[in-house]
Amino acid sequence: MIQKIAKINGVNGELILPGDKSISHRAVMFSAMAEGKSTVNNYLNSEDVNSTIGCFRNLACKIEQTDTDLVIWGKGVNGFTKPISPLDAGNSGTTTRLISGILSAQNFETTIIGDASLSKRPMKRVVEPLAKMGAKIETSEIGSLPMIISPSSGLKAIEFDMQVASAQVKSAVLLAGLYLEDETVVIEHSRTRNHTETLLGLKVEEFDGMRKIYSSKKNYPKPADYIVPSDISTAAFFMVLALNSQNSELLLKNVLLNETRVGIVKILQKMNGKIEIENERESSGEKLGDLRIFSSKLKNVEIDSEIIPNIIDEIPILSVAGLFAEGKFTVKNAEELRFKESDRIAALCSNYRKLGVFCDEFEDGFSLSGEVTKENILIESFNDHRISMAFAILAMLVGKEISINNFESVAVSNPQFLAQIDSVKICSTD
Repeated sequence: MIQKIAKINGVNGELILPGDKSISHRAVMFSAMAEGKSTVNNYLNSEDVNSTIGCFRNLACKIEQTDTDLVIWGKGVNGFTKPISPLDAGNSGTTTRLISGILSAQNFETTIIGDASLSKRPMKRVVEPLAKMGAKIETSEIGSLPMIISPSSGLKAIEFDMQVASAQVKSAVLLAGLYLEDETVVIEHSRTRNHTETLLGLKVEEFDGMRKIYSSKKNYPKPADYIVPSDISTAAFFMVLALNSQNSELLLKNVLLNETRVGIVKILQKMNGKIEIENERESSGEKLGDLRIFSSKLKNVEIDSEIIPNIIDEIPILSVAGLFAEGKFTVKNAEELRFKESDRIAALCSNYRKLGVFCDEFEDGFSLSGEVTKENILIESFNDHRISMAFAILAMLVGKEISINNFESVAVSNPQFLAQIDSVKICSTD
């Protein structure tokens, strides 16, 4: 689907955005693993999370679903049964990598498949540590899906020194460790999102700039009632729109403020963005609050390498903020962007160049300068939801007859994106 995006004059009002994607995935998984009834309120009803739900239904887990809530009857430690067909993870790397840790401890064979995009993404990074634990996993010749996980002769606890920052790999190892009496340890050198350890209440030690996270059978999930805060990665698109729109004030309510996810707020504030945090509180062990965003004159700043894992999903929309800010926007130490739903470095640079923006591409990042000079441009989404939404926000700010190809990819994380924009925009200039 090609979606034409019109310029808007600003935004005003308030929004309650859908639940956080990372927490929604984990709440579904932990509820399915627990023995008994759990509820998940304000989960993200999107293609990615529905892929996780579908996988656990295929493992014989009963799940009742509305647009906003889930009731899940978990199967307990040995309760999953062999699926009647391959588990389809759709476009979701989180589903694939996290569930691989759970499936490594089962006594039946499972095959995981995905769509064309997911089937190109690297799985070797999660297979290797699980294999060290004794898991039997086969992938394609290039280390991608399909992934076949067979019963092993027995998993063992390991100490895994994680060299590449990845919350998904960390989580897969920790989830496999939940089935073992001995403690599995993950050593993390760069801090990644910590929802797995937060929701499970895992022991965490910090020393010399590193973190040790421990898991064992004593941490196996129990039935719970989860309330999912609004997704801060989704909120980032609305933050950038409000900051760069004239005469705008937007309130985003109940937004996740987990310390490993608020990097986007900190950077936008450092760029002179006026963002106020109100009504801070805690739910299901996670911090949340309301964000009030005002029109601002942004300036680009240096982005420290240490914060990159914290903002990796927000870099596409952060680059849009950087384009409208004073000075050159540069991001480096972000090679992980090449292994997302698309090669996001290449995708961003290709589209910016189409728009007449100067873009210098590096192996681990890119820089932007100049402004949008070309009109009647078809942007390629590369079937990547974050590329689609980032350039939609850009188009709303500049107009220029910009359209986006395969815009339906937004359904992966926020199917109601355009409706949400319509509910707060001041007016359109169409």
